[in-house]
Amino acid sequence: METVGDRMEQGITGQAAFLIRGKMVSQEIYGDNNTRIFLYWTGCYSCSGFIQTSSQIVIGGSISPVSIYNGSQYDINIYIQKDPKDGNWWLQLNSYVLGYWPGSIFSHLAYNASYINWGGEVYTPDANQTTTPMGSGHFPEEGFGKASYIKNIQVLDSSNNLKSPSNISVIAERPNCYNVQNSNNSDWGTSIYFGGPGKNPSCP
Repeated sequence: METVGDRMEQGITGQAAFLIRGKMVSQEIYGDNNTRIFLYWTGCYSCSGFIQTSSQIVIGGSISPVSIYNGSQYDINIYIQKDPKDGNWWLQLNSYVLGYWPGSIFSHLAYNASYINWGGEVYTPDANQTTTPMGSGHFPEEGFGKASYIKNIQVLDSSNNLKSPSNISVIAERPNCYNVQNSNNSDWGTSIYFGGPGKNPSCP
């Protein structure tokens, strides 16, 4: 299973609440290799808790077109915002407002997120290192058109203004298997390239 997205979290050890949304490929869950929009919150994929208010996009449905290695690249804009009046967390995909997580289902996230992660994850039940690729299956050093990316990364401050995140740290648990690079420029703002092939001669 391979996922790409971001994670918003708040809480203390043993009592954390989090939201994850993005794109994923999972034969285990869906039985195919299609790229899909997914939601995950505090232990459950695309399950009860999120209230969908739009029928334009199906959560868990396949999406197309998708980017091709050394070919056409396609972006999806994903935006999440907490309504300061009722505490609900609203989700928007491109121009579509899909729905919300009621603030009442959270304890710590009812107030704010303490940190946010962007990037990719790979999971396998096998104890050995997986050969599942992350993103395009190529390392971030290859750059645009070849490596996966997340660009124009922004956060909402306490006054509901968008701004570039601060105190950024880059983490790759097994950089010979999957890696990440961050950058900041006038075209892409704060961005990352990430991914990798998984098991390879440098990643036994």
